[in-house]
Amino acid sequence: MINFDFLPSRQIALYLARLFITRSLAVLVGLALVLMALDLLGESGKILAVKGNGEAQIWQYLSLRLPLLIKFLMPFSVLLGTLIALTGLNSNSEVVAMKAAGMSAHQILAPLVIASLGVAAINFAFNETVAVRAARILDAWNAVDYRAVPPDSGVQADVWLRENEDMIHAAQVIGRGPGLRLAGLTIYDRQGTGLKSIVKAAGATRDGNGWLLRDVATYDVNTLAERRLPTLHALDGVAPDRFTLAKVVPAEQGFGTLGASIDALEKSGRPTEEARTGYWHKLSTPLSIVLMPILAALAAFGLARSGQVLVRAAVGMALGFTFFVVDNVGIALGNAGAYPPFVAAWAPFLLFFLIGETVLIRTEE
Repeated sequence: MINFDFLPSRQIALYLARLFITRSLAVLVGLALVLMALDLLGESGKILAVKGNGEAQIWQYLSLRLPLLIKFLMPFSVLLGTLIALTGLNSNSEVVAMKAAGMSAHQILAPLVIASLGVAAINFAFNETVAVRAARILDAWNAVDYRAVPPDSGVQADVWLRENEDMIHAAQVIGRGPGLRLAGLTIYDRQGTGLKSIVKAAGATRDGNGWLLRDVATYDVNTLAERRLPTLHALDGVAPDRFTLAKVVPAEQGFGTLGASIDALEKSGRPTEEARTGYWHKLSTPLSIVLMPILAALAAFGLARSGQVLVRAAVGMALGFTFFVVDNVGIALGNAGAYPPFVAAWAPFLLFFLIGETVLIRTEE
């Protein structure tokens, strides 16, 4: 019969929670340092190739990239940290001692699950404050090939939209509402299936019902003539929210802001599947941390002298990484509209929670 009297000993609960947190943190630091070094090897040359960039820009890149790596690595680190902690407990016969004292498998895992809830809450807050801002700034900086980028004020990068037959591209969309500004604007004036002219402008601001372009260069495809103008009025009828809604990236928006963007997309009749999937995934990703102790539990049980500890740890690791694969597949299907966004975000979590609990109950309880 399963013992539901969880946490019978405060000392054991604190000991297990401390093992879980310290091992997970150590794995996170190690993985983040290795991946940061590898990433910097590929990007430092691009950053330093821009005139005026130097050591300060390298450190700026590190400060923006590191939060995104932590966001990505947190569930992996918790999985590996839990496996390391439980394998050590099993190898030292501490699990045997706890079970001999009357503790069930769920009682042994309960402190880890409770600690993982705290880690998940911290991870959610970190993602919504630090990681979201870092993603927004880094994407905008990368879009201009690491040249100077305006201070963060709702910058979006590489935005495309269509107006009748014409295609409009903005390298950067800065701000929101009437004060919205465009940088690196290109207008492809199409006629039928052919290209008629190209208009390039260093920037654009709202001007009446249209936009005032500055530092303009126009190219006529038929005559190959180029004309330069200080200013040009264009894009009548294109509202500012067309640019802010043209590219809604869930990773660049907080939970509340993304919800407002989804409502705006829905009111304008635009597809919302990708945004809604990202919306729910902002909750399911931190909660997947709670799932890791359950999936890694196989490493804790079974006699260490039977020679199956590493095998059980490998099975637990395989379960965890299979979850990540299935989760990514679900997100891809949700973005494509094949699955409802809620199902795409939560089905892998619920499926592997049931798998982990089933294995744990049938083998240990």
